[in-house]
Amino acid sequence: MPMFKLPLSGDVTQTIAPWAALFSPFNNQYSAITVNLGRSSAPAVEEEVLAEVGSYGKQLGRIGDALLVLLKHFRPETPLASDEQEAIDALKQMLDEIATIKEHHRREVLRP
Repeated sequence: MPMFKLPLSGDVTQTIAPWAALFSPFNNQYSAITVNLGRSSAPAVEEEVLAEVGSYGKQLGRIGDALLVLLKHFRPETPLASDEQEAIDALKQMLDEIATIKEHHRREVLRP
């Protein structure tokens, strides 16, 4: 039987060495997964906050809950501009969507 090759389908050789990737040092860390969240002016502080205080999701969740409390009692002295009201409405919608996901996972929620 003749060999049939599609265009650009030449022989492919790839070495797969999962143990080498798993145990090769990257930034003095040995792990299967490395997450780089960007530059930080104080990476040691950020690492300790994540380990001791809470994940970014937990921190954002608490900030969102506190914002809901503040919005509940918010009485502006002057009417909001349309772009300001849109920003608040978008935040409330996002927090409501997050609350729906939390309820799905049987977590306690605050609703806007």
